[in-house]
Order: sequence, then C-alpha cells, then structure tokens
Amino acid sequence: MPLTRRAFTASALAFAATPALARAGFASWLTRFRQKAARQGISEKTLNAALNSVEFLPKVVAADSRQAEVAKPLQDYLASAASGARLSGGQTALKRYTTTLSKIERAYGVEKEILTAIWGMESAYGGFRGSLPVFATLATLAFEGRRRALFEAELLAALQIVEAGHATPREMRGSFAGAMGHTQFMPSTYQRHAQDFDGSGHANIWADDPTDALASTARLLKAEGWRKGQPWAGEVLLPKGFDLALTGRIFPRRTRDWQKLGVTSAGGGKLADHGNGALILPAGPEGPVFMIYDNFHVIKKYNYADSYAIGVGHLSDRLAGRGQIRASFPKNPWGMSTRERQRLQQRLNEGGFAAGTPDGVIGEKGRAAIRAYEAARGLPVTGVPSKALLKSL
Repeated sequence: MPLTRRAFTASALAFAATPALARAGFASWLTRFRQKAARQGISEKTLNAALNSVEFLPKVVAADSRQAEVAKPLQDYLASAASGARLSGGQTALKRYTTTLSKIERAYGVEKEILTAIWGMESAYGGFRGSLPVFATLATLAFEGRRRALFEAELLAALQIVEAGHATPREMRGSFAGAMGHTQFMPSTYQRHAQDFDGSGHANIWADDPTDALASTARLLKAEGWRKGQPWAGEVLLPKGFDLALTGRIFPRRTRDWQKLGVTSAGGGKLADHGNGALILPAGPEGPVFMIYDNFHVIKKYNYADSYAIGVGHLSDRLAGRGQIRASFPKNPWGMSTRERQRLQQRLNEGGFAAGTPDGVIGEKGRAAIRAYEAARGLPVTGVPSKALLKSL
C-alpha cells in the first residue's frame, strides 16, 4: 500500500532514527512525483536524467532549519555582511567586471553596487555557489513535508529548465535550499527572470562568467519596482521623547512630516527627501535607527529577512564609498536581556499572537504581534517591547 501524505511526512521527520523507513518513504514519494511530473509534460528522458540517481539528503533538512538571518544578532550579521574580506572582494569584483556591470546598470536601471552586494552575500562573488545536486536537494525538501507544495513546484520548475535545454542536471548544483548560481536563483525565479545577457542562447547562471546571473538579478529587482537613485535606507536620529508608536515599516510618512517631528540625518543635519519613508528600530531605540524606502522592500523580495535587506543595503553603501553605521548596538536591546526578550516572544506566541521564533531578536514581526496583543486588550497600541509588557503577559 502506498504511503499516505501524513506517512510521508512522518517518515521524513523520523529519518534520523529509522533511515531505512525514510529511504523507503522517499522512494515511494519519488515514484508518485515522477507520475505527476509526466502528466505536466516532462519527458521520460528528462525524468530519468534528473531523478534516477537522486537520494534523500538528511543534511539538507538539518541545514534548512538553521538560517543565518534569524540565528545571529543583527550586529554580528552586519559585521559578517560588510567584513573586510567581503568589502575587498566586492571592490575587486567591481573593478574586474566594471564594463559588464555598467552595461547591466544602463539596461535595467539598477546600480552596480547593489548587484555586487547581492552577489557577495549570496555566493561570495561566485566563490561559493553551492555544490549540492539541486534535484536531490529539492526532492529531499519536498519529501520532508513541511513545505511540500513549495518544493514540489520548485522541483517541477527545475525539470522544466532541463526539458527546455537551458542546463543539464549535472550543471544544476546549488545550496541546501536548492538555490543556484552566482546570485542563488530558485528554479521558479530562473523561469521568471533569467536573462541571456551575453547572447549565448541560454541564460547561464551556473557558468564561471557571472554576466547572465547579474543581469537576471537586475531584471528581478527592476520587475519588483527598484527605483534607481533612491537609497534603500538612511541612518537617522530621533529626538528625545520621540513617540516610538510611530515607528515600524507599515507606517510610512512624507519627509517633511518626519522633519516636523524632529527626525534628522544620523549626523544631525536636515533629513534628505527621498520620498515616503518609514522608521525601523532593528536593535531598539538605543541602536541604529533607519529610515527605509521602497527599495528596502524590493531587496526583501530576494530574501524576506530584515537583517538580509539591511546587510545587502549596508554592504552596497560601503562598496559605493559611504561610511559605516554610526550608532552602536546596545547590549540589551529595548532595555531587556536576551532571556527576557525570548520569554516575551514565547508568551506572545502562546497567546496566539505570532511573534516568530523566540530567539530574542524582536523585529517587525514581533512588534506587529505586540500591536495585535495591545489592540486585543484595549491598551494603547505602541508595538514597543518592554519589561512591563512582559509582566502583563
């Protein structure tokens, strides 16, 4: 009797204790998936080439649960994002590919520094593009079951790429999540945005030459609304006694409105007008405060973590010759210890308010959960973490 969907998931989660059961469940699931893919028009030749040798990869499941964007404090993440090695590598890449990057910038209206920053964050400028077989990775994650529909769709997209002759299964190697190439495209992203910028006949994001990968990333950003000349964000200063309830990415205002409220540039000068912006406090009001603009949200289309968007934006600023973040990071963001922030997140989650993983990093998701809790209790809606709030929970 074929395994049910529930049994597939159960066997995947139990693979460490019962590897034989996991292998049997994976084989049964793969047979069903092949049938589904065939009904979607994938030829037997492609199915055999791509799937005949795939195996369940336990290390992929383990790696998928540990992502740097949520595992590190922001200051540590940013230190890595704009490390000396990353800056040096980016400056070298900008010089080496200046002609290519300039052509791409003119074609898509996306600055070369932001493209280089994404390239650096995703693959260390092509140095670490991933070595895992994409078909085995995607099949493992689909079988494991937590996000089965997502990874089955990506696996089908990968088969369609091979079917169309853009790449061979052997060429398609990538990360633990199935992302590929210099700028780590998922197969479905490749289908939507890949560009044959060098005129070779195929959009080759896997080659040593990064041209097609960089152009494809520029096209993705442009399609998502990138505005050339607008910063992703700017560091600002808040006046003493500023109402923190006005902060949060969902509360954009005009520049002149922020100016009237006393918000200045990080150096104390007049706040520049780059369009509507919103204030975020990724490390609380005592840490760096950023005025974010539309381009910040475009970066998040690439990776939804705020820390990733800040990391890419900061790296691009440094590559463009702008300075470091001025404000220091407090030892206890929001005036709370790590354990207190974790308990706050945990209690919000237990109350039905989705605050995210209780990791002690209270970002926009955590603040949204606090607002929801305050509104449900008839309290003033601030979204501000505090020891008093923890006590009330």
